[in-house]
Amino acid sequence: MLLGVDVGGTFTDAALLTPDGLVTAKAPSTPRDQSEGVLAAVSAALDAVGASASQVTRFAHGMTVGTNALLEGKVARTALLATEGFTDLEELGRQARAELYRLCAGHPPPLVPPELRVPVPERTGPDGVLRALDESRLAERVHERCEDVEAAAVCLLWGFRHRDHERAVAAVLERELPDVHVSTSHETAGVFREYERCATTVVDAALSPLLRRYLERLAQRARDAGLPEPEVMLSGGGVASAATAARHGSWTVLSGPAGGAVGAARSAERAGVPDVVCLDMGGTSCDVSVAVGGRAGETGGREVGGRALALPMVDVHTIGAGGGSVAWRDPGGALRVGPRSAGAEPGPACYGRGGQEPTVTDANLLLGYLGSESPLAGGVELDRGAAERALGALAESLGLSLEETAAGIVRVAGAEMARAVRVMTVERGIDPRELALLAFGGAGPLHACAIADELAMRRVVVPRASGVLSALGLIVSERRRELVASELLAGDALRPDAVAGAVERLAAQGREELGSDDAAVRVRYDLRYAGQAFEITVPGEPEPDVRELRRAFDEAHEKRYGYADPDATLELVTVRVAVALPGGDVASAAAAREESSAQREMTFDGERIQAEVLRGLTGEVHGPAVCELPEATLVVPPGWSGTTDDDGTIVLERD
Repeated sequence: MLLGVDVGGTFTDAALLTPDGLVTAKAPSTPRDQSEGVLAAVSAALDAVGASASQVTRFAHGMTVGTNALLEGKVARTALLATEGFTDLEELGRQARAELYRLCAGHPPPLVPPELRVPVPERTGPDGVLRALDESRLAERVHERCEDVEAAAVCLLWGFRHRDHERAVAAVLERELPDVHVSTSHETAGVFREYERCATTVVDAALSPLLRRYLERLAQRARDAGLPEPEVMLSGGGVASAATAARHGSWTVLSGPAGGAVGAARSAERAGVPDVVCLDMGGTSCDVSVAVGGRAGETGGREVGGRALALPMVDVHTIGAGGGSVAWRDPGGALRVGPRSAGAEPGPACYGRGGQEPTVTDANLLLGYLGSESPLAGGVELDRGAAERALGALAESLGLSLEETAAGIVRVAGAEMARAVRVMTVERGIDPRELALLAFGGAGPLHACAIADELAMRRVVVPRASGVLSALGLIVSERRRELVASELLAGDALRPDAVAGAVERLAAQGREELGSDDAAVRVRYDLRYAGQAFEITVPGEPEPDVRELRRAFDEAHEKRYGYADPDATLELVTVRVAVALPGGDVASAAAAREESSAQREMTFDGERIQAEVLRGLTGEVHGPAVCELPEATLVVPPGWSGTTDDDGTIVLERD
């Protein structure tokens, strides 16, 4: 049996793939120690089929420990060891501003304060050593500044190309401060551009002690329960051992969203709709990604919480719009939703756990999309009276009725999510009308058709396991090692044998780390025209035809910028190699069975309508209706209809 467990802001989801089909379960998340919620969700899934933990052969885990710590600033006390004259790299950053017209808006404070920045007496250049490393002087400086740190980041100016000095600095630290975690830039993010590499290495060092403690706790709980050692989802969409994740905390910053993106891409491919916009709406946030050809989009780096990370990641845009997002009135009198969330504790008011503020879930309950009689995941029973009390004060301040306020909350939340879809499509030259919308997460199917209407999209796909699709994505994810190397090759130096040699060096390292000579190798190349400052990443073969690389880059450049220059000199800047072993197969996932149907009054476009309520679905559905799936609820408005395939995936189309 294969097990995947994903920790969300409100619920922890478990997906258990057995020989008889797919079993899913949810348990409330436990923010103080996420491992408690993980084991509770595992127990619920195993109890559902009467299985024991010893029958589980693989346990994959997606988490938000690193993300939360980075966003909240609750990280380890960290030192930075950088080449003399370059110790302020993290603070200097780039001149780019997130808000063009707010001149006083600052960047996040550096994770390493000035007193913990250690100048390393060394210097290398493109061709080798210019000044030998003075290890004795370095040891003195380490003792002067680093006695009370938990972690240290080592980022030397040319460390990505000449690694011996970084290795020697790490050896000095391990000798002088044996209890301190050490992250080196060439191991963490071995690419050029010193600021991004430095910022990534600092984040890696600052998160790794925290990740190590959490994963040690989780591994111990798993052993006590009879489960196998957990594997951890990395930001790039592949899983790695817990030891690897603990050693490089920065690699897990998008662990949770990555599982959802992979699961959505695989579900779309199985449904015969390989090109989709993936919308994952949970309790606290909404993640939007695009999958083409059944593969989740990837990027070579991004910012998280204002901090640069030069790492392979799934290409996801996140906003603060979830089922627990709090609705409020701004000083101008407008209705707003999020980004603040009621979270797992106390949760939305209708959960009956002490929440007092109006949320999106409370609004959905008052509109009839959720029913008081419908059991929610984790044994939650919805309290309509509590939802009415929570929305009452907001409705009074807005001068609206309860129903108008609830409809407004849902509409505002939907507009925010539609805007996020535009960021990932329209702003990148992609027409969303040519794609389907695949909705998942506990709250995604509730809003899917409304968002599709907003964007003039005609097809909506909802997997049977949409409520726990991130956990299912963990099961099907590859065991993967991603490696990069910056190799500036241009003109006559850009030869197939030179490129193939760089690829083979990285592939050999990946095979060794995975312990398999049969692992698949995928390659992507960062290319640019001579004189350009930034690159475009294009896929290619391990032994590429340079003319084919040129054609692919020109085509990508024209699509991105509207023009191409076939006569310009082409430069290869970075080689990206993914070495992967296949994950689980969801072919045996059983479809949901239709249990019963009923009627409930719901509000659509301000009109109260009697709509059908279906528990499970095996045939056709015509709006207005609500399909209550095992861990999610799908709203089918008037004008939408669809069918269910053999996997239980519902494909809706506008009439």
